[in-house]
Amino acid sequence: MSPNTADKRTSLLVWGALAIVYVVWGSTYLGIMIVIETIPPLLSGAMRFSAAALVLAAAILLLRGPEAFRMTVRQFGGAALVGLLLLTAGNGMVSVAEQHISSGLAALLVASVPLWLVILRIVTRDRPRVLTLAGVLIGFAGVAVLSLTGGDGAGSGTGITIILLASLSWSVGSFLSSRIPMPANPFTASAVEMLAGGAGLAVIALASGERLDPAVVSGRSWAALAYLIVMGSLVAFTSYVWLLGKAPISLVSTYAYVNPVVAVILGALVLSEPVTGSMVAAGLVIVLGVALVVSTERRRPAGTQEKEPEAVEAATPA
Repeated sequence: MSPNTADKRTSLLVWGALAIVYVVWGSTYLGIMIVIETIPPLLSGAMRFSAAALVLAAAILLLRGPEAFRMTVRQFGGAALVGLLLLTAGNGMVSVAEQHISSGLAALLVASVPLWLVILRIVTRDRPRVLTLAGVLIGFAGVAVLSLTGGDGAGSGTGITIILLASLSWSVGSFLSSRIPMPANPFTASAVEMLAGGAGLAVIALASGERLDPAVVSGRSWAALAYLIVMGSLVAFTSYVWLLGKAPISLVSTYAYVNPVVAVILGALVLSEPVTGSMVAAGLVIVLGVALVVSTERRRPAGTQEKEPEAVEAATPA
């Protein structure tokens, strides 16, 4: 195989993996909406992440062997804490919020995660660039409009409050993940996170009285749950981690402002969710702010960050 052929093959794989991250992560909001039609929201999350954790752990054991699971108690605890913040609190609240707001509105508000991460950096005395701060102000202006108008009927105040808390929890988890001990293997870390997140969701679901009645669960809810497990939690995540090592981070980071657009389009096409003028306008403002933050952070001089910026590492709360 010639170098040119190898380069073309890698390029095709990169764009294929990026398409998966764009579409699959953007579609998870729709998937959650269909799942919670007949499955309680917290229990559905517990089932999703517990199953995904077991499958991922089995794959790691098969491909990498037991060595991949070597970690200290502090590393295990760090991954478990991140899992509770990202999945139990973050994803759990997204599922609960989608009982009150459209999946498209949820995705647009969750797009604010990179903006929250900049705020957390400021709290810890980091000094983002002026353009980064401008992006945060622009993005939060869009969040404010969506929150105050409710997307003109696309969501309630309760749902909007819950989704903003979910975004904040996801941001804190992403922020801590680069600052506390974590397993060296990112796939192992993810397996621990999903296991802890699934367990946390199960405990809260049972404590809050959620119960699963298979007799009332629809076939489309089961199918959506399977889609979230296989595509959302396994295939898209694996593609994302692979992209981080194979593609320019400036390209990979574009998922942060493509996912909400995909989510809004799918929600409108599949569930006939309303797409109002205020949603479109405020959504564009949020995406513009996030794009400015992500693009500015990629131009920071070497040595100013511990690792890739959290605006890229945050992935998606759905």
